[in-house]
Amino acid sequence: MNLTDKACRAAQPKQKPYKLSDGKGLYLEVMPNGSKYWRFKYRFLQKEKRLALGVYDETGLADARKGREQARELLRQNIDPSEERKETRRVAILEAETSFKSVAIEWHGKQIDRWSVKHGKEVLRRLELNIFPDLGRRPISKIDTAELLEVLSKIEKRGALYLIKSVRQICSQVFRYGIQRRKCNYNPAVDLHGAFRTKKTKHFSALEPKDIPELLLALNGNAPRLYHRTIRATRISMLTFARPSEICGARWAEIDFEKKEWRIPSERMKGRQDHIVPLSKQALTILKEQKEETYRFNTEYVFPSLHKPAKALNNNTVRLGLHKLGFKDRMTAHGFRALARTAIREELNYEPDIIEVQLAHKPAGALGAAYDRSKFIKKRHIMMQKWADYLDKVEKATQEKIIKEKFEK
Repeated sequence: MNLTDKACRAAQPKQKPYKLSDGKGLYLEVMPNGSKYWRFKYRFLQKEKRLALGVYDETGLADARKGREQARELLRQNIDPSEERKETRRVAILEAETSFKSVAIEWHGKQIDRWSVKHGKEVLRRLELNIFPDLGRRPISKIDTAELLEVLSKIEKRGALYLIKSVRQICSQVFRYGIQRRKCNYNPAVDLHGAFRTKKTKHFSALEPKDIPELLLALNGNAPRLYHRTIRATRISMLTFARPSEICGARWAEIDFEKKEWRIPSERMKGRQDHIVPLSKQALTILKEQKEETYRFNTEYVFPSLHKPAKALNNNTVRLGLHKLGFKDRMTAHGFRALARTAIREELNYEPDIIEVQLAHKPAGALGAAYDRSKFIKKRHIMMQKWADYLDKVEKATQEKIIKEKFEK
């Protein structure tokens, strides 16, 4: 007689396991501890075997019967239900190991030493927000161009055009890594090049060399009464044209006053390579003034936070200072790099290769292959001193011009 849900619920444990049959090989096995298990007994290749179909009452009678019929259908096809389950489990494990997310995480781990901490976190964050929700569990080998297009199109629809290129490139690198590791054979991201609208590139605002006198005059006058620390950080930005994060995160341990060098370690550089910044006499004077001001804070930072000396100055401090000085939408902290590149090339007649190395860019020309943190250091020392002297000359000439104009009036 077939079982009922009431009979299953009412079955009580005994000293030994016992079975309640539902027919066609299905039975409920009741254990001494009160646990109840669904089993399907069958024969395959003249051997008696059993297949577990779940625990009662997580698996009810109706579901257990469905499992039995599925197993009987496999038997009719001359397939062993137990072996089929093992193969299904093996494939599931394999697909989990070769899912897009697992391959992406593996790829990310291989790249992390080459990236800055900030960049590594940003790459992972973009995958987690834009790709993993839809494709994370999908086997990487089964993702095609149309499927990736549909997911990336969601970014386009919400107007985040600046993200599309970056996320597509990240996906492309993951697929390329998957191909190298024989986890997939095809990179669908390659076919999507140019498939999306793009946002017009907006470069960092930067002054032209002709505007240098105006900027130096504003810094010297300091009409908005900016903190001395902000003025010094701005002048160091101009004298070294390092990136804002490199300047605000500068540590005294990186400054070598004897060698007149600032050595930025690789972990703080965008390109993950140590970088040397030669320091002019003017830059050293500013750093010494800064050291006198901040020594009492016992901080490791050259430019500590204005309100929390144990932390570094905020990267936006110089940018906001420039706004207050009257250069909003005309100049940014990062803009000093473009300004220096143009002015040193035009006014001091230096070749681009030396300037690009000082900007921590790998030169594209013949000097590129030889680039490392100490290349052209003597030439760069001379160049940085000439740049500082040039700025002093411009500032002096500007002040003399103002005095002369006042006198003539």
